[in-house]
Amino acid sequence: MSKRARNRSSRTGTDAPKRQKVRDIFVPRPFAGLADEVEWIALRELVPAATAPLRLAPDLVERYGERSVTLATVLPMAWPAMTKPDGRIFVGLQRNTQSGDVSRDLAVALLRALETEPGNPVSVPALPGEGPRLQDVLADGRLEITLHDSYEFWLDPEAIEDPNVQASLERANAAIYPTVKLAAAPAAYWCRVPDRAHVRLVLAEEEDPALDALARLSAAGALLLGEGTRFAGMFRAHGLLVPVWDVPREQAAAEWEPPVAEFAKRYAEALAAAEPLTAAERRSRQGLLGRQLTLR
Repeated sequence: MSKRARNRSSRTGTDAPKRQKVRDIFVPRPFAGLADEVEWIALRELVPAATAPLRLAPDLVERYGERSVTLATVLPMAWPAMTKPDGRIFVGLQRNTQSGDVSRDLAVALLRALETEPGNPVSVPALPGEGPRLQDVLADGRLEITLHDSYEFWLDPEAIEDPNVQASLERANAAIYPTVKLAAAPAAYWCRVPDRAHVRLVLAEEEDPALDALARLSAAGALLLGEGTRFAGMFRAHGLLVPVWDVPREQAAAEWEPPVAEFAKRYAEALAAAEPLTAAERRSRQGLLGRQLTLR
């Protein structure tokens, strides 16, 4: 090789192995197939502070043993995962970076945490590429959700005594708005923000039948949750629809259990209707499409 060729080779890196490009693939319903798809979506998009224990798939238990794994809505600095010195693992749902497949992101965060020495930072790639997804690494089941009014679950008890840690925790806690999980329907949550209160509900059905059912209710004047409420609109979250109602701010969350239960019944009946939409219902459907919200 001539000197000029060697110089050109060193500048362009032709002697070095080529870096393999990671192809990103978009998955519109990353939590599909999980027993609690709607709750995974709600925890990722609606709930500020909550945790739920997770169980590893049998093959991971054989490889890593019985490890304590906790799903958290968010971790400090929006970390994808963290390990505690005692071996406990936390996986964060709400992150700063993500690929087109959220399920794969969470699975690789869990796998990297299992491979990380307890107490050390967990390194997670921005684009994980192909590999196992949540549906592959978990023993699936219903989520046992605990809502929190503080992020103290991030910390070990002795750390909370540190004044600097306490100050940081107080700043994080200030961003938590009151949120209550309603028992009247799956993935139904009441929250109170500074100037209003909302009820938000993740619908489990595909978008088209869900939208048809909402259109039937709207045309029949049955879309509201009662007096003083307003249908604010809806947004898409991970492939499913999330209707949002404005409700009187002064009323407690528990007061919305009966109205939400009644709405869930009306929605199920509308969903089961087999006849085509009427002209009024089609107009309502178009109106609903025009009332799409931007989350937060």
